Amino acid sequence: MKRLLAECLGTFILVFAGTSAIVVNHTTGSVIGHAGIALVFGLVVLAMIHTFGDVSGAHLNPAVTLGFAAARRFPLNEVPGYLLAQFGGAITASMAVKLLFPQSITLGATLPSGGWQQSFILEAILTFILMLVILSVSTGAKEKGITAGIAIGGVVALEAMFAGPICGASMNPARSLGPALVSGHLDSLWIYLTATVLGALAAVPICIGIREPGCCDGKCH
Repeated sequence: MKRLLAECLGTFILVFAGTSAIVVNHTTGSVIGHAGIALVFGLVVLAMIHTFGDVSGAHLNPAVTLGFAAARRFPLNEVPGYLLAQFGGAITASMAVKLLFPQSITLGATLPSGGWQQSFILEAILTFILMLVILSVSTGAKEKGITAGIAIGGVVALEAMFAGPICGASMNPARSLGPALVSGHLDSLWIYLTATVLGALAAVPICIGIREPGCCDGKCH
């Protein structure tokens, strides 16, 4: 239960901080700016990894949990609980944003700016890169100290910086489900529920191919 609570709280804080930044930026006439929003997402991921990493692993992302399970670094029987905790935290966060900013229409939802094909492919590639970094920095001595948090938070900020204006740079099904469900903007939600998972799963065989033998056989956590 402690691990599930950590995942729920971590995802809540991630979605609350990130989508609040989007809403506040819109409400105040772009005071935060796009770069500021990307930085908020990167920093909150960094903070949550160091807050909950030693409790639950700080997945904070259903695609990451499924990726770890596919890499045999996470027990399959624990996947449903983690997913429920992450989605629950995200939905609760969006409800809190709705309470604070009832005038917001989208609540920071991820929406494609162009055709769905462009956003689908972009989200898959972004999540692939993120999962590849996560799998790499969570192996061996590099997971000790602050390296993993900086690398993962940095990738989130980097990808949000250049891809956010096009697809929203979700990389996280829970981050997209929360505001979409609470705001009622469900038309494009399927993109962020499927492309992110496909991208994360695609990173697993690539990681196995470039890492040392035995990396993804359940020995590395």
